[in-house]
Amino acid sequence: MKKRILIVTLAVTIIGLLLFSFAAVQISYDDSIENAKNYLEVYASQFDASYTADNDGAAAFSLSLGGARVTIMDENGSVLGESEQVEIETDHSSRPEVASAISTGSGVAVRNSDTLGKKMVYYCKSVSINGTTYLVRVAVATSSEWAMFVDVLPTIAVFVAIDIIACLIAAYVGTFLILRPVEKMAKEATLGKEVTTNYREIQSLAALLNERNRSLAFQMDELKNEKELVIKTKKSKDELISNITHEMNTPLTSIKGYAELLESGSLTPEQTALAYKTIYAQSERLTNLIASIINYNEIDSDDLPPYDVDFSSIVKETIAVVLPEAEKAEVTIIDNAQSGITVSGRHERLSELAGNLIRNAVRYNKRGGTVTVNLTEDYFSVEDTGIGIAEENMDKIFSRFFTVDKSHSGKNGGFGLGLAVCKRICTKAGWNISVQSKLGEGSIFIVNFNRKHGD
Repeated sequence: MKKRILIVTLAVTIIGLLLFSFAAVQISYDDSIENAKNYLEVYASQFDASYTADNDGAAAFSLSLGGARVTIMDENGSVLGESEQVEIETDHSSRPEVASAISTGSGVAVRNSDTLGKKMVYYCKSVSINGTTYLVRVAVATSSEWAMFVDVLPTIAVFVAIDIIACLIAAYVGTFLILRPVEKMAKEATLGKEVTTNYREIQSLAALLNERNRSLAFQMDELKNEKELVIKTKKSKDELISNITHEMNTPLTSIKGYAELLESGSLTPEQTALAYKTIYAQSERLTNLIASIINYNEIDSDDLPPYDVDFSSIVKETIAVVLPEAEKAEVTIIDNAQSGITVSGRHERLSELAGNLIRNAVRYNKRGGTVTVNLTEDYFSVEDTGIGIAEENMDKIFSRFFTVDKSHSGKNGGFGLGLAVCKRICTKAGWNISVQSKLGEGSIFIVNFNRKHGD
């Protein structure tokens, strides 16, 4: 952490120092150019008739100015005299400062001199002497921005050295001051205590440590629950295998028994017909059992997305399908389902839900009994006046292979998976299914959609 603080502080301060240096050099450079323009203008105004318009006059004027370069031209920009003993172009009319002086009386330019190989500041002025117009140009050399920056590099290096020392001290002191409260919080967190701090800057860290402790505690509870769930799942799996074996044993025993009788050839034609009929019926029951088990196990693994389904239509269609069976059992179905009720789900699963609840209400009813079906925006319920459920069986009613009719081959012929399927469908959809019942008086199954009004 010390290394990181040192690197960050060094990087920030050095970058700041360099940026400041660049800005300072640029400002200084601009000031030097502006100052050069001002005193060159003063220089040029000192030219008078005492100086001849030739090389000697230019050299003399340059000497009086302390060595500034002087170029004397006629009014058209042709060179008459030059203080520097070098060969130059005779026509300077295209030079920016000269062209400006010809047109406006004065001109300024900053550029590299091809003649001297230096960066120069030029000031050119139109001067009239004894009725003759001359162009007097005065120039001085100036440093470039980069040259000025190079000049201040030793000073910058000194400041960088001081900065490194200051950053080292700040890194060590800062690390100590920062880590001391953090270490205190870490100890509290390790002991599982509620972490607190008076430092606003690390309150978020304290909250994070507290959240981590809560998360760890939750995870430990989760692991404990998962362990219990594994044990329960194993037990449930064993029970499932036992129940499936039991459910399959009855039809398989019948099929095997009648097949042996048919093989012996000792049956009468009527007995043979009964044997074939029984074998077919038990085979059909076995097929339905396997299909029911597969369907039950597929509910949780079904990842197809839900969509809006007209549950009212499904309920009314189910009543219409079950009605002949109800009439045969002398059971009256009362349809109180509201129209236009839409829920999020899957058509086939909602059909299973409605079908299982309504069929059970008919099958486990009494002759002359009633089944009342209600459907609103908030809930779906099926109420019957049937045999009811004993209080000791209320917590088992949604378990797999549990039936109120203890005889699996009884008149209802169920496998005990219908209500378990309903429970899984509701759980997957986020709904709550419950039952209220009194033995001998009937039952009511309620599916609460858990919807708020206005949703």
